[in-house]
Order: sequence, then C-alpha cells, then structure tokens
Amino acid sequence: MKIRVFTAILVCKVVRGLAKLMGRGSSLPGKYALKICPDILAHLKLPELSIAVTGSNGKTSTVEMIAHVLKSNGLKVAYNKEGSNQIEGVVTFLIGASTMGGKVKSDVILLEADERYSRRIFKYFRPKYFVINNLYRDQMTRNGHPEFIKSVIGDAIYDEMTLILNADDPLVSSFGEGREGTVWFGAGKLPTDTKTHEGIYDDGRYCPICKQPMIYEYYHYNHIGKFRCTGCGFARHDTDHTLTSTQEEGGKASITIDGKYNIPVFFTGIYHCYNILAAFTASTVAGIAPDKAAEALGGYILKSGRISDFTLGKTQGRLLLSKHENSVSYDRSIDVVVKDKRKKSVMFIVDAISRKYYTSDSSWLWDINFEKLKEADIEEVILAGQYCDDLAVRFDLAGIDQPKIKVFETVQEAADHCRDKDPFLYVITCFSDKEKILSIVTRRELA
Repeated sequence: MKIRVFTAILVCKVVRGLAKLMGRGSSLPGKYALKICPDILAHLKLPELSIAVTGSNGKTSTVEMIAHVLKSNGLKVAYNKEGSNQIEGVVTFLIGASTMGGKVKSDVILLEADERYSRRIFKYFRPKYFVINNLYRDQMTRNGHPEFIKSVIGDAIYDEMTLILNADDPLVSSFGEGREGTVWFGAGKLPTDTKTHEGIYDDGRYCPICKQPMIYEYYHYNHIGKFRCTGCGFARHDTDHTLTSTQEEGGKASITIDGKYNIPVFFTGIYHCYNILAAFTASTVAGIAPDKAAEALGGYILKSGRISDFTLGKTQGRLLLSKHENSVSYDRSIDVVVKDKRKKSVMFIVDAISRKYYTSDSSWLWDINFEKLKEADIEEVILAGQYCDDLAVRFDLAGIDQPKIKVFETVQEAADHCRDKDPFLYVITCFSDKEKILSIVTRRELA
C-alpha cells in the first residue's frame, strides 16, 4: 500500500475518533484524508454489493430503511448513518468502516449521496445500484434549478450501474430512456390524486427530453404522476414495483405494494410512502425476497427523527421535518395537516434557513402552497423564529384568517403560547431548527 494511502486512512481514523469525543461533525476527517490522498476512494477495497441513493428529498430515510431490511435479513451493512452525504462525509464513512488496509468490513455498502456531489463521489467509487428518488426545487441558492441538478446527476451515471428510478417523476424517469436493465418503481392511481396541477409552479409542464408540452392523466403531487409528452412520446414507464393502495382505519395505517404486500406504517404521507417503496424496490433488487422486505419494513419507525410525536405540557403534537428552501417538502407536510380532520393548530418555524451555508434568502416561502390551509379546520397558525415576519407577509397574502395567525420572534415564546392547549399541534420546520423545539417539548414514541 502506498504510504500516502496508509497515511490518509490513519489520519482520517484518528481525527474521526477525536471528532466523536468532541461531538463534532462527520466531514472533517474525510477532508483531511482527501488533502493527503485526493483519490483515496479508488484505493479502498469495497464489497461487491453497493447501493447509492440520491434525490432532492428522502435520501436519509430511504437509506435507513434499506439498511434495516438488509440487516434484518442477515447482511452486514455499512452506511453513512449521520447523513453526511458530500464527498468529505462519504470518505469519512467509508474509511471508518474499513480496516487499516482499506478493506471495508461489510457485506454491503449503502450510501446516501448528495445529488450535486455524486459525480465527484462516483469518479472513483461506482455503486452497483443507483437509486434516484425525485428531483425538486431544493436549496436553489446552492443548487439552482432541478434541470441543472439533473444534468449533474447525469454525469454521475455510468454504463455498469443498474438504475432504480421513480417512474412517476419525469426528470428522474428520463435517466432510464433507452437504457437496458433499469428497475422502476412508482404509485398506481390513488384516491388522493388530482386531475389538475395544484402547486404554485409546475416543473412537469414541459418534457425534460424534447421540451414540448406534457399532459398528465393524474397527479400524485407537484409534478409527480402519470405523464406523457405530446411531442416525442416520452411517458411514465411501467413499474416493477408499485404502491397500489394506502389505508387508514381505526387508528391503524398501512400501505400495499404490488397488490399483495401489506406493510403496516405509522404514517401514510405520500412522500413517506415513496421512500418505503424505494427501499422495498432496492432491497428486492439486492436479493431480499419481497415478502421478507415487506415484513422488515412493517411498522418500522425511522431513527432519523423525520417525524416525532411530543407533548408540550398537556398539548399533544407531532413534528414534521421538512426542508427549508424546498417548497415540495413543505407542501407534503401541509397535506398531512389538511388531511387530519381533528381539532388542530400548526406552527411553522424558520429561525435558521441553512445549517450548511449562510443565506437570508426567504423567497422560497412564496413557492409553498400555504393557501391549502384555508381548506383545513385550523384553530391557530403560529409563526416563529427569526424569519417570522417574512412568514407573516406570506400568510397575509395566502388568504388565511388574520385573527388565527400568531407571530413570535422566538421558538420559546411560540411554545409557551401553545403549552397546555387542547388542539393537537403540528410543528413544521427543518433539520436546522428542529432541536429548538425538541429541546422544549417531551418526545413520545410514535403510535
């Protein structure tokens, strides 16, 4: 082994150990390793089975569920649990799972890959399977338009990879055009589908291949649905695995895949269903029997904390983690609130827009369909955090009854206002702000 490779591995492991003791993040050790050996990924000995997952939303949850299925079926899995998905974090994770000789000690490598950095990661490490879940307007300050991210991901796709694609997303689906061996997942027609597009903007209006107008038979949400181009004929592909139904009755919920695999779930939000479907598909492609995959996924509670139940004094509530700078993520959380028929209030927290880079751009708030809340029976809308006034201006033009809107500059003040109240409380915020509410409330096990 070259001395620089050994040195990079040694330094990464030492810095990683020290960082853990200090409670620091997971990218710094990989950054040092890359400075010592820029092509360190090319020198690691990886297992034959490797799966990478990318997309605008749901990467961490999907990876966690795939890992759970594979481990439940006897495989040793190494994956980036911390969700650090840019190249420095990936290097940290892979070296952390390796011996000093650079051999990864697992049966499977499972990798969450940042959509913008995947082409750098895959320059030296080519996963056998590449799952692409969705492409939305996400962190546009950093990423630009999803058409740009589509071109970036295209540079990360190599002939030897097997693609596992969301057939319902035209941007994602276009990666499989003319490509043999692609595996497809998607949803069949569901009762919650709409005939018309309901978002603030429409990224499915034009074909990603020929740019001619597209028509939809139905929409699941945003630009996700059954589509067809009026020009080149590009259309939703038939699926290998399909979400065929969702059920909620008597306080219990489940989804059905392929019309026969029933999976009990704690939550039937459509984005969570897609994450489960992607995990199910990737697991079966990796060799797990469909019934075993469904059994492992049944009732599984995400450890990543994307959804958390809590109490605030006598107030019962649920935290729905969305992504700042990602209107589709917020829209799906709003759908959950609108669907819930009980007496409820909802709190939106925007206190720090990003934990990765500084920006004070709040223009993405105007892409969120807050107008949907007019359809819901809501007691109060609580707006909290440093950007509460930006939220207040947006809500002023959303047509929500002004007496229902309460504005607080701090999360603590907003929490104090909601404490010991009767309505169920939904809190919608981002990873960057979640601890500001979780440090105040008492978390409960998800029902």
